[in-house]
Amino acid sequence: MTAQRRVIFGVFDAPAADESDTHIHLTADEVLDRATTALPEISRATVYNTLNELVDAGELLAVNVGDRVTRYDPNVHSRHDHLVCSSCGAIFDVPAIPVQIPETAAGFTIASAEVIYRGRCADCA
Repeated sequence: MTAQRRVIFGVFDAPAADESDTHIHLTADEVLDRATTALPEISRATVYNTLNELVDAGELLAVNVGDRVTRYDPNVHSRHDHLVCSSCGAIFDVPAIPVQIPETAAGFTIASAEVIYRGRCADCA
C-alpha cells in the first residue's frame, strides 16, 4: 500500500470535529482537502484514481444521491440504505429493510438496488 493510498483511506478513519458519526460520506474534493493536511504534495488525480481503485476493491462505496456528486462511504461491512436531508444535504446510514424486487421486463436481470430516503434531518427540522 502506497503512502498516498494510506493517507486517502485514513481520511475516512478520522472524521472532522463537527461530524458525530464515523460513517461519513465525503466527496473527492473533501478527501483531497483532508489528505493534503497529511501529505501536501498529493494530487487531485491521485485522489480520484485511488478512490476509484478503493471502490473497485470493495473498500469504499460510491454513493450517488441525485445531486451529480459522488460521495464515498467507508461503511462496506453492513447492508444499509441512506437518509438524505433535503435542506443541508447531510447523508446518514440507516439499516436496510428488505424490499421485494419487482417483476421486470422480459430479459432484464436486476443486479442490485439502492434505497434513498429523503426528508429533513433533526438539525434542519
